[in-house]
Amino acid sequence: MSTAPRDTGALPEWSELLRVAVARLAEAGVEAPRADAEALLAPVMEADRGVALARVFAGARPSEDQARRFELAVARRVRRDPLQHITGVAHFHGVDLAVGPGVFVPRPETELLAAEGVRALRALDRPARAVDLCTGSGALAAALAAWARAHGRDVAVTAVELDDAAHAWARRNLEPWGVDLRHEDALLAGEDLAGVVDVVLSNPPYVPEAELAVQPEALADPPRALYGGDDRGLCLPLGIAGRAAVLLRPGGVFAMEHHETQGATLTAALLDSGAFSDVRVHQDLTGRDRWIGAVRTDRPAAGGASRGPSRGTVVEEWAP
Repeated sequence: MSTAPRDTGALPEWSELLRVAVARLAEAGVEAPRADAEALLAPVMEADRGVALARVFAGARPSEDQARRFELAVARRVRRDPLQHITGVAHFHGVDLAVGPGVFVPRPETELLAAEGVRALRALDRPARAVDLCTGSGALAAALAAWARAHGRDVAVTAVELDDAAHAWARRNLEPWGVDLRHEDALLAGEDLAGVVDVVLSNPPYVPEAELAVQPEALADPPRALYGGDDRGLCLPLGIAGRAAVLLRPGGVFAMEHHETQGATLTAALLDSGAFSDVRVHQDLTGRDRWIGAVRTDRPAAGGASRGPSRGTVVEEWAP
């Protein structure tokens, strides 16, 4: 069956253009062709998704400019450009984030970390501090700050990002939320916050160096945001765990995303350090090990974590 629009002497209805787009995206191997086609349609129609679809079902027709812009957007998605790069927006835990080349596009599974951070903050009945290490686009920090504002909670949120391009995106996303954004190495950041933070969240680079991206869209993510610094992908996650031990007050909550193969090693490292208790690996919605949660003890960490890890020493100090 042909997927070309019918030539009626006028621009086809949006419903026909949408049908063709879905077919093209499906043929290109896009995982959710209908959802992606609708997401591409909404900004072209300058409406939210629900309003745009209502107009489609009512038989609306595009202008020539709209039809052209929609065709260009669909063509980019057929080439497997990330959907969020085309629309310029990533939706994350109720917050819209500006994203594009040079920054990691936040994934839905990372919302589990945001939910854990909110849970920990909700349990406090006083002003609180939260830190997002390796913030990237600012997703986790923005989610916490947005929750605090919506619920009238006094939460000082700090975000840390070293990469210049990612920091620029984070600044754009976090300024409206009043987040303290720092252009620093996450493994050395926050000396002024040592021992006073209630929640540390992180989605650090953690992919093992030998692992290749499976989805074409992942190739658009900057490698610095993906790979964890050694063949197991554990150098940076272990460093983040050590830094969390420095920043957190006793009873503070640490939650970090990790590779599905790293849960056992990270669990052993956190327990052996003496800095954490209640260490538990959690699964994502597909059943894969995805993030680790822990509570800061009132004991100094083994391996010098109280002094703060450096990139050169963190593996020796924290690896079991």
